[in-house]
Amino acid sequence: MAMALEGVKVIDCSQVAAVPMCARLLGDFGADVIHIENPVTGDYWRHFTEAQKEMGVGWPNDFDFNWENYNRNKRSCTVDLSSASGRAIMHKMLESADVFVSNLRSFELDRFELDYETLKKINPRIIFGNITGYGKKGPDKDVPAYDTTAFWARSSFPYLMSMPGVPCIGYRVGMGDNVAGMAFAFGIMQALYVRERTGIGQEVDVSLLHCGLYQISYDVSAALITGLDVADLRAPDPPIELQMKAQQAIMEVMAFYSDRMQIMSPLGGMYLTKDGRQLAFTILQPDRYWGRFCRALGRDDLADHPKYQTREGRSEDTPQLRQIFQDIFVTKTYDEWRPLLEGIPYAPRQTLKEAVNDVQARESGCFVAYDHPQQGRIEQVENPVMMSETPPSVRMPAPEFGQHTEEVLLEYGYSWEDIGRFKEEGTIA
Repeated sequence: MAMALEGVKVIDCSQVAAVPMCARLLGDFGADVIHIENPVTGDYWRHFTEAQKEMGVGWPNDFDFNWENYNRNKRSCTVDLSSASGRAIMHKMLESADVFVSNLRSFELDRFELDYETLKKINPRIIFGNITGYGKKGPDKDVPAYDTTAFWARSSFPYLMSMPGVPCIGYRVGMGDNVAGMAFAFGIMQALYVRERTGIGQEVDVSLLHCGLYQISYDVSAALITGLDVADLRAPDPPIELQMKAQQAIMEVMAFYSDRMQIMSPLGGMYLTKDGRQLAFTILQPDRYWGRFCRALGRDDLADHPKYQTREGRSEDTPQLRQIFQDIFVTKTYDEWRPLLEGIPYAPRQTLKEAVNDVQARESGCFVAYDHPQQGRIEQVENPVMMSETPPSVRMPAPEFGQHTEEVLLEYGYSWEDIGRFKEEGTIA
């Protein structure tokens, strides 16, 4: 028997995890997936496992299981998108492709002539898919993001999974990327189905922030309806002295693990601001961001220091550098740091109430408002898969118990007499 997606050609122009996972899922079901990589640097995800090992937190194995997990069932093709000839190659490939997926930001798509309007002229039937950190609209649409920042920290996961004195400590690689990748694959499959029926291609969009809010939509829905936060529901916080004692113990344990694991990068992890906000930094390309990070903190001397131009040089002084940076971060509030940190991959750990009122979440379409027959106008989490031609919609609220029993049975040819008999027999309510 032929595979479900046999004959479907996918051009995967992405890096790291979320989009590659989507493309891998399509490949698992038979699609011909061509993964585009830079001819010099390749996909950064090829080097992630080794970088983790160098930082003291990786699995000891010579086989790159991580690359295999996200990129099986694909073919690799190197193309330099910054060159005219490279862009011409891409356009030629896309003339006959069924699907184009990427995680390029909007200005990068424009720069490489891979935006939807351009590709639609080349191939009107193309399914164009893109995953972003924060959506296509809003003030932060082009902010660099990872699942640890957009999906995890900003959507309020750590806040919901902690209590005063008992903080949320860990996160595992790819948790948000995998959720977003599956949602994205569902959107691509839906677009292929629509094209099969209508001949029309379309654009599919998914964001990490939206998927984070969707993943915890039980709590987000509650906050949208009640206006409350989980902190408003629980028992009074423990005495501050007890919280501080717990925090001190946890810090000592974390310091123990950090020393044992020989953490080698001062750019990752958490920093606290003057107003107590936790800023989560995920900088997987530290050489690229070292100078920008130091200058944002007013330490040009560290940015230009010869020893710190390499990962190895910085790793020798990681504890001292982290202390220097922490001492600087506590001199300003989060609002004061925001403009200085623009363009650096990080996110604040938000409360639930902050997440549902996040300007970026609202402007990028993470919530949907509609009329409910009992509650009036309400808000809920919008479907995280955005479709340009066949978008999701709320056409009815959740049904009352058995509300449509008679309607459905009449549609299937039963008479009112049948329905009356079923009620007498207890077959239906």
